Amino acid sequence: MEPSTLGNVASLAYSLPEIVLGAAVVLLFLLDLVVTRKETLGDIALLALALVVVLSARLLWGDSAALFNGSVVLDGFALFFKLLLALAAFAAVWMSLGSREIQRNQTGEYWALLLASTLGLLYMASATSVLMAYLALEFVSLTSYVLSGFMRNSRRASEASLKYLIYGGVASGTMIYGMSWVYGLAGSLDFRAIHAALQSGEGAALPLYLGLLLTLAGLGYKVAAFPFHMWAPDIYQGAPIPVTAFLAVGSKAAGFALMIRFFFTALAQPGGAGVYQLVGGVDWSQLILVLSMVTMTFGNLAAITQQGNVKRLLAYSSIAHAGYMLMGFAVLNDDGLRAMLFYLTVYYLMNLGAFVVVMLVANSTGREDLAGYRGLAWRGGAVPAVAMAIFLFSLTGLPPLAGFVGKFYLFAAVVEKELYLLAVVGVLNSVVSLVYYARIVRTMFLEQPTGGEGVVAVDWHNGVLLGLLTIGTLVLGVAWGPLIEFAGRSTSFLAY
Repeated sequence: MEPSTLGNVASLAYSLPEIVLGAAVVLLFLLDLVVTRKETLGDIALLALALVVVLSARLLWGDSAALFNGSVVLDGFALFFKLLLALAAFAAVWMSLGSREIQRNQTGEYWALLLASTLGLLYMASATSVLMAYLALEFVSLTSYVLSGFMRNSRRASEASLKYLIYGGVASGTMIYGMSWVYGLAGSLDFRAIHAALQSGEGAALPLYLGLLLTLAGLGYKVAAFPFHMWAPDIYQGAPIPVTAFLAVGSKAAGFALMIRFFFTALAQPGGAGVYQLVGGVDWSQLILVLSMVTMTFGNLAAITQQGNVKRLLAYSSIAHAGYMLMGFAVLNDDGLRAMLFYLTVYYLMNLGAFVVVMLVANSTGREDLAGYRGLAWRGGAVPAVAMAIFLFSLTGLPPLAGFVGKFYLFAAVVEKELYLLAVVGVLNSVVSLVYYARIVRTMFLEQPTGGEGVVAVDWHNGVLLGLLTIGTLVLGVAWGPLIEFAGRSTSFLAY
């Protein structure tokens, strides 16, 4: 069914989450000129994001529509990611209010930039035009460069921001060049028009393949897939911990949203029994399959070698999980996409929870290295140590935790498509990941502190967030039905 296409004015009624974010950004910049207690601005940002979550949830019961003359769309897929991205930003602001790093460098611009980046993420998830997709991605990238280097007195943060800028500029240039090839072949910037042109046989396979390969470089950079991952370890290590968590969860989710919508709307069409057929004569699913196997393998093998900074270890872990998520992408059916959306949600819980523990340890001891976790459970950190163990075992995929259910659906979709090699590689990588996750757990519980690590305290503010993420990881490991059903309904964009 073709969605109704609305003009600019009529589209505003369907864009309340984005309007609230835009107004909050302007308000925060203005209030920064007169408000001396900067925590107040953080509270305003938190309230604005809570309102965005509520407004996005209300849109779930509305009709789908193409907005702003077809440049963005409001559908189940976009709303799923609007909720997920708004919750990721909410958690990042909550973490920032309890982070010693941010408190020492706190200014109003920080909160405004965080909300501005979230606004770009929402448009990434709903873009249906090459132009809007690129503008949204660039907007997110520019704000992320500033946020990653926000600790102006930190040489490590400045270096991370500069590397992020260089890597991002190259990736963005490569992507827009690839998109120009697709535009040249199809003669349109609209995803559906590109699909119609390619379906009618216009264009040639080799130029289209080259264009898709270059476009994938930019999108792969956003989700930290190999070999476009180079930025992730340095930026994760150098950026403030709340910003790192935001990039690891929010930016990755938006990157996958844009990648899915572009490839499945412009370059594939729904067939029977929830299976999708490719258009344009290019079998890009094989490229995604290889990318998935290489990404998860590289990420896990690189993480094993990390003996120092825990944030850097989690960066390589994030690369590996991008590979797991690409498994659902490669199978080209509803089950694979549903598994991807479900896994992105549980990844939000367990990965964000791990970074909350990292922040708690850094707040109390100033340390981010693995040695700083020695004997954590016996020096006042029993609660974060137990929570960290739950998050890490969930990331591994052990039952009865949410990560196990997420990987089960991914592997089930792959096996059903008879991609047995991909399934075997995924299982072996999950086993390999247990090595470095268990190393952290062993350090926290089995190694004795030397006395110089310091005592870890959990304040109520960070404790509330840690508790909610822990409960979510446990509950979704035994009662995942409503979420997997919601994820299944959220693939409705393919009806276009």
